[in-house]
Amino acid sequence: MPPEIYHLISFLVAAVVVLWTTPDIRKIGIKSGRVDQPGERKVHQRPMVRLGGVSIFAGTITSLLIVWWLGGFGSLPPDKEWQIWGVTLGGLGFFLIGLADDLLNLSPLSRLLMQVIVAAGAWKAGVSIDFITIPTMGIVNLDWLSLPITVIWLVGMVNAINWIDGLDGLAAGVSGIAAVVMLVVALFMHQPAAALIAAALAGAALGFLRYNFNPAQIFMGDGGAYFMGFTLASVGVIGLVKIPAFTAVLLPYLILAVPIVDMSAVILARLRRGKSPFTADKSHLHHRLLKAGLSHRWTVLFIYSLTLWVGSLALAIAGIPSGIAYACAGTSLLSFAVWRVWKISR
Repeated sequence: MPPEIYHLISFLVAAVVVLWTTPDIRKIGIKSGRVDQPGERKVHQRPMVRLGGVSIFAGTITSLLIVWWLGGFGSLPPDKEWQIWGVTLGGLGFFLIGLADDLLNLSPLSRLLMQVIVAAGAWKAGVSIDFITIPTMGIVNLDWLSLPITVIWLVGMVNAINWIDGLDGLAAGVSGIAAVVMLVVALFMHQPAAALIAAALAGAALGFLRYNFNPAQIFMGDGGAYFMGFTLASVGVIGLVKIPAFTAVLLPYLILAVPIVDMSAVILARLRRGKSPFTADKSHLHHRLLKAGLSHRWTVLFIYSLTLWVGSLALAIAGIPSGIAYACAGTSLLSFAVWRVWKISR
């Protein structure tokens, strides 16, 4: 069986499992009373089940297990196969932290401590940033800096995805688009292990949009956001950062630029006001767009266009055939979206 078939199977199985299980998860959430109540900071106007991350996690893991059972890992070197299991176990850890927060309302400090511990475990399993490539200097080994840099990257992306999960379909759509771009780039750069994980996550995220796009029937909760954030960050590490090329090192940061820039801007704004970076407010990009007069759907679609644009730039920088054409198409789409946003806000 051609290796690419396994990636298609990974995508389809994850999407089907999510589409099949999400309504049942929603019913369980309603019966158990596990719902997110409306509030001052929240956009939704009625109680919503926030256990959709269970479906996303189940779809992704089931997909990878089926591909493994079919022999899709057979062509991988042992270190690459071990990296897949490292990402899977790390994803399980972050999913459980998020699920515990959904159910028990953990304190920010306890969440952060558990995130650091799980991220350090993933680093030990091989999901590690061991070197960076700098122009004119070549490869620079990080040595002992590998652990803190990897932990900051993994934990940072987990929280970046969680922070943009403020509107129906926003985090799922942004994660799905980013996962598809990572899938294409990983395949082009001959990184089948990373591509298998990206395919599974893309199928799960895009399948979840069936129930999560505005008007949403269910939220993914912290469990889903933590799992997707960690998985995206891990795919960037094992599939791109470990390639000794300067452009490859830049790609995951470019693909995930929207949540990274949003989180960075929010943290700086809070610090400027003398507040804790973890103090919740309405300073995120989606809050600002809503305040400017955009509808819920137009806000989400505009941020989708931003994500597609940076993804198209990543395809061009990676040297993918027709990458320049994709970048031009992404720029045209973003230009139209900016024009519409400007017109609506006026």
